[in-house]
Amino acid sequence: MATTKSYYKANRANFTERTAGNTLPAISTKLDSVRAYQFEVRFYNIPGAEDSSLTLAAKQISPIGFSVDDIEVDRLNDKVFYPGKARPEEVTMTFDNLLLKNTTPALWNWFRTIYNPLSGGLVEDAELARAGFSTFKALKVTILQMDNNREPKGYVELYGVYPKAFKLAEHNYSTNEFHTIDVSFRYDFMNLYRK
Repeated sequence: MATTKSYYKANRANFTERTAGNTLPAISTKLDSVRAYQFEVRFYNIPGAEDSSLTLAAKQISPIGFSVDDIEVDRLNDKVFYPGKARPEEVTMTFDNLLLKNTTPALWNWFRTIYNPLSGGLVEDAELARAGFSTFKALKVTILQMDNNREPKGYVELYGVYPKAFKLAEHNYSTNEFHTIDVSFRYDFMNLYRK
């Protein structure tokens, strides 16, 4: 049976009422949401990169998630579905092309551990070791979700991350914006935490 009361109506007693000593509006403070612009990104185990420079340069992140493929089963007169293999979605992050920090070279060098455009091949383990990499995958990337006081309230962790695509933004004399870099990442697993 469907519920007949909305969440708003059922929790009306918890809402702040306007009284003589209270100037808050009569709205819910329990329905406050995470804001899209309050976040930080932290990269772990990327050799040659300062975590802070990559963190401060990240200005946008595409949606993050998983999807599960369907297993379609046909019967005589029926069609039913079962959950199949899980597939992580590709995520794209936009970074400022900072002049005084090594954000762009760090991201480019990381991308070169996947495919080296100078040699046209994959990077060998010996070459990875000489460059200071133990593997081409980052151990972890954390996207922190902040509250209004810039305190972490939750985070998304991506495991087994590697760069899939590297794109410099358009160069154009007529624009009045900072130059950016778009890097697409693949990951093996993700987890969502909330404090």
